[in-house]
Parts: sequence; C-alpha cells; structure tokens
Amino acid sequence: MRSSPEFDLIAAIRDRLGGRAGRPEVRIGIGDDAAVVEEPGGGGRAVSIDAVVDGVAFRRSWCPPRAVGRKAAGAALSDLAAMGAEPAELYVWLGVPEDFPRDDALELCDGLADLAESTGAVLLGGDLTGSPVLSVAVTAIGQTSAPGDMVGRAGAEPGDAVCVTGTLGGAAAGLMLLEHPELAEGIPGGAADAARARQLEPRPQIAAGRALAAAGATAMIDVSDGLGAEAEHLAAASGAGIEIEVDLVPAGSGVAEVAAAAGRDPIELVVSGGEDYELLCAIPRARLAECMDAVAATGAELTEIGRVHPGAAVRLRLPGGRSVRPGGHDHFRGP
Repeated sequence: MRSSPEFDLIAAIRDRLGGRAGRPEVRIGIGDDAAVVEEPGGGGRAVSIDAVVDGVAFRRSWCPPRAVGRKAAGAALSDLAAMGAEPAELYVWLGVPEDFPRDDALELCDGLADLAESTGAVLLGGDLTGSPVLSVAVTAIGQTSAPGDMVGRAGAEPGDAVCVTGTLGGAAAGLMLLEHPELAEGIPGGAADAARARQLEPRPQIAAGRALAAAGATAMIDVSDGLGAEAEHLAAASGAGIEIEVDLVPAGSGVAEVAAAAGRDPIELVVSGGEDYELLCAIPRARLAECMDAVAATGAELTEIGRVHPGAAVRLRLPGGRSVRPGGHDHFRGP
C-alpha cells in the first residue's frame, strides 16, 4: 500500500487512541467509515463525522451556499451508506467568515436540510462560530436493528467479487469544469451539466448500502477519495489483495468529453477522482446474484469490476496486462 501523509496520520491516531475505545459495546472503532456501537436495547448505532472547508473541498467562487450544505451532508451520509445503516440524525458545526452574508448562511442550511430529509434523517442542531474561512462539519448518526447488520471494511475474503455501484469519475470531471469553465466549450450541454451536478449535488447511496448489507456484502467503503485509494483501504482492513479490471469500471456522464477537452486520460478521472460517493464492496460469489438484484430493486446499478485474492497488493489492471497506479485524494497533498 502506498505511503500517504493523511493515511499515515490516521493510522498513528488509531494506534494512539484506539485502545481507549475498548468497551464491550463498541463493535467498530477508529479506522472505518463510521464507528458502530451496540445500543442497550440491542440495536446498532453508526456515527460518522465529515467536514468541508473552503479552498479544500470547494471554492465559494463556484459552489453556491446550498451546494456547500449538500456537499457537507452528503459526505457524512455516504459514510452511513457504506455501513448499511439507516440515517437518523445530523448535527452540524458551521464556521462562518465575516464576509459570508446571513442569507447565504440560511441557504447553506437549506442545502443541509434538503439532503437530510431526502435520506430520512433529521437535522437536530449543532454549533455556530466565527471562522477565517467557510467550514462545515456534519456528524451523522444511523441505526440498524442490530450492530451485526452493519458492514465494515474488514470482511473481504479471497475469491470474493469486487463490485461498485453507479459510475465513477463524474465528480472529478465536474470539478474540472467548475475550476476551468473554458473546458465546456464544445462539450455537449447535457454531458457538462451532468458532470457539474455530480460535483455539486452528491447523492449518497443509502438504499443501495442497506440492500447490499442485507443481501450479503461482507466489506464495503464509500468512494470519496478515489477508487484506487478506497480499494487500498478495503484491502488493508481485510488483510487481502484486490485486483480491479479498469475497463470494467463504469465511467460517469461527461468524463470522456471533459478529459478530452483537458488533454487528460479519462482513466485517471475514473480511478483517482473522488467525491462520487458510490459504494465499493466485496461480495461472496454465492451471494453475488442476490446482491445484484437487491441493488437493482433500489433503482441503482451494481457492476462487478474485480476480485479479492490472497496477499496484500492492490492492482488496477488495464487491458493487455499493464497496470495503473492506485491513486486518490490525500488531504495533505491533494490528488
């Protein structure tokens, strides 16, 4: 697994603090998409926190306030989707700079509430402070009837199929268009609009995550930092290797057109682009057909793109046998 300043620090924090969470009700602690705790009545509670910061996850020059709220809520809710949890509550910290108008702050909250309501969660409160830059942190709480109903990252076994929901690369293409509007010249309007929407209007795969957990997926993670990075996380947590056939990974609308306009390889956007908030999962082959049907029943699509194998390496295979380096976003050094 490649070295990463962000991931290395997370591992160090887990090593330093993980032992302090050793209570019997804690089923999954630091290092997964969400922590999982057993409730006194036997239910399971999943808790995750995610943040977006101006200049890091978005820029106010191209991201309207409502979209900032949707991006913040979407990132946290996608963590619950990756556990197979049902969203219940959101709590928000909002850091407001002096030049951010009151009406814009209210519009941002509308974006938070819109996405919360669409997934069945309620926004119950939080904290408001001044901040040098616009920042939003969302704590998302989900639930299941039992903690064992949730799926972590650590269950992949050699022989399992590796699958992904939806399409990848669209959010990265949308980011390129928002940062460089001139790239849109010559790109069909529908393709450009779809790519921008993928970046500005995240749709966490809550129903698909619940369906996969119920139908037999054994390991799952959301694709927030890029397919390559997430495959490495899944492999490391499971103590197994993963091989992905890149030509089987479905590309999002507008990816090919935006990549061509920018002189980039579309494979780069599909493999390394983040913020698609789809689900990457491992499924025992005996349960694959059932999982495919369960996801289709939610209106989403599930595509088999690779396999789990013994070892620890993650390989992204191109046609002809060549490989592309696993990549993704690192908050300390960018994509």
